Amino acid sequence: MVSFRQLIYALTVEETLHFKKAAERCNISQSALSTGLKQLEQHLDLQIFERDNKKVLVTPLGQEVLNRAREIVLQLKSLEELSESIKQPLSFPLSLGVIPTIAPYLLPKIFPLLHEQYPKAELRIVEEQSHVLVDMVRKGELDTAILALPYEHEGLLSLEFWQEDFYWVTLRGDRFSGKKEINSDELMQSNLMLLNEGHCLKDHILDACKLSDKQTEHGFAATSLNTLVQMVLGRLGTTLIPAMAMDQLVSQNKELIAVHLSEPGPHRRIAFLIRPNFTRMASVKALKDLCQQAL
Repeated sequence: MVSFRQLIYALTVEETLHFKKAAERCNISQSALSTGLKQLEQHLDLQIFERDNKKVLVTPLGQEVLNRAREIVLQLKSLEELSESIKQPLSFPLSLGVIPTIAPYLLPKIFPLLHEQYPKAELRIVEEQSHVLVDMVRKGELDTAILALPYEHEGLLSLEFWQEDFYWVTLRGDRFSGKKEINSDELMQSNLMLLNEGHCLKDHILDACKLSDKQTEHGFAATSLNTLVQMVLGRLGTTLIPAMAMDQLVSQNKELIAVHLSEPGPHRRIAFLIRPNFTRMASVKALKDLCQQAL
């Protein structure tokens, strides 16, 4: 079997045309270099070099061998460089899933930090509901996903990076709008509107408030937090949103007011989900650090 080391020996001899100098450059003895080249020539059944006590010459067939050896060495070095680059965080494209109640509020905050700290990073973003993202990560269709916990993710590892509470959103002047905190009993007097079935945020809200689906049935539901807030502005009811959505959905609208939900928190925990044998953990940890900086 031809070895990478033997090819390096041969190319070094070609460059120096001197066995002793070539051995010194390879940091081995001259006899070890000669033995390696002899084994290479025997394996190929041809002579690469003509040598005597005064000079070293490359044979015509030997030159063809050396030309191909040079290509092989360059390709192997390219593989080594690729391997090293992959070990560097976010140096290789990464597919990231994010649920809809996190993506619009977290991603705009981390993208500037990502471009600043990892300018060559490439992310492929998939926005989907939790059950879809968990399945995609398990199947290897996604490298990782950002979800809100608690959520069933058996067989996957979770890396938590954030905890947050919920805030009740209503119009200024409405009942309870002057309070600093609101409890679940008071919420039930406010025509509370939640997301459609399938969004884990709805389950987290029901769990935090110790409510059932029937207690929040009122004919109004939406697929996004932004739509729910617009429904609040339309005087159709009130809603609950996570803390990370406050800046975009409430702070810039003077008609709205947000009141902290007084039920025990944190009301949801945010985490990356990954496969246990995922090989680019450094990239996920780098993203996790960026998220913590942004929040």
